Amino acid sequence: MSLTLSKKSEQVKPSSTLAITAKAKEMKSQGIDVVGFGAGEPDFNTPQNICDAAIKAIGDGFTKYTPASGTNELKEAVCKKFKEFNGLDYAPNQIVISNGGKHSLTNVFDALLNPGDEVIIPAPYWLSYPEMVKLSDGVPVFITGNKEQNYKVSAAQIEAAVTDKTKALVLNTPSNPTGMVYTREELEAIAEVAVRKDFYVVADEMYEHLIYGDDKHVSIASLNEEIYKRTITCSGLSKSYSMTGWRVGYTGASVEITKRMSAMQSHATSNPNSIAQKAALEALVGPQDAIATMRKEFDARRKYSFERVRNMPHVDCIEPKGAFYVFVDVSKVQDMKYKGEKVESAAKMADILLNEFNVAVIPCADFGFADHIRLSYAISMEQIEKGLNRIEDFLNTLE
Repeated sequence: MSLTLSKKSEQVKPSSTLAITAKAKEMKSQGIDVVGFGAGEPDFNTPQNICDAAIKAIGDGFTKYTPASGTNELKEAVCKKFKEFNGLDYAPNQIVISNGGKHSLTNVFDALLNPGDEVIIPAPYWLSYPEMVKLSDGVPVFITGNKEQNYKVSAAQIEAAVTDKTKALVLNTPSNPTGMVYTREELEAIAEVAVRKDFYVVADEMYEHLIYGDDKHVSIASLNEEIYKRTITCSGLSKSYSMTGWRVGYTGASVEITKRMSAMQSHATSNPNSIAQKAALEALVGPQDAIATMRKEFDARRKYSFERVRNMPHVDCIEPKGAFYVFVDVSKVQDMKYKGEKVESAAKMADILLNEFNVAVIPCADFGFADHIRLSYAISMEQIEKGLNRIEDFLNTLE
């Protein structure tokens, strides 16, 4: 056949996190004892009250189409959550319920971008951001927050990257892959630049409930009216309520942006899953004990993982403040030898760990930091200990 396929689709990189996780699962299915530090997915079951609400929805016959942007009762629950937790005033006509956080972000970029519009993406970044921007005909512009900056970018760096084509900034706090949290003061400085230079802020706050110690989550849209107008606040239920497979995300934005997102979603998916919407409603309005229980366990795992990695030879890390990842600097490892061969890269290190030590880690070239790996501590403490022992065994063999 002489027909050609989409050039845009050809340029999209597959998700390396999902690829590595899939390979680890395949090895497990073959009876291999693999420890997977890969996927950003809590190992807890979805709380029972949420599951019961979904079962009731099926029994009640709530299995038909809903409004394209979600049911009004769920939107009202999201508004209440935004008000009480984030300090944000949104009305139901400013909310879009989507099929997960990725879908929310896809909607946002589709609604904002024209061909050639630039989106500033601070590195390290979640690997899907650049691909989503490109799929919406935008141009990713990267700025780097190095280790000395705790992997966060400054307002001055953002301002220096602004051009007459800048349409938006992606701001992820707490961060995947670093676990870093932007302070109120840092956000105020960023907001001042966004307002003065007049661009949108796409605030990805998916990990907002998973912050530890004395740090607090601050939504940039809550700082003042001007930044509120320019912010699309994105969140969901996957991480905080252990509902990754339910696929429910949501956004708060201006009425104008919300209308566009809703219209596009109506053609793309008709509506979010009706049963998952009932489950999401229960998650938001029902008992919140599960969040605190999971956060406490994540915190224990975080402390253990950080202390172990920090004391390993040849690697370095900064204490994560949120989410459930440890971002590990392996630049020294790349210059060392394993079985007489230079390790060369974080990707090759990950390959050795998976195939010879039965540990799956995520090399972070696709996150903008080729000399780092990401470890998720959203697995049991027993698995974390076993996996870190194996990583340490590998590091101790290096010359």
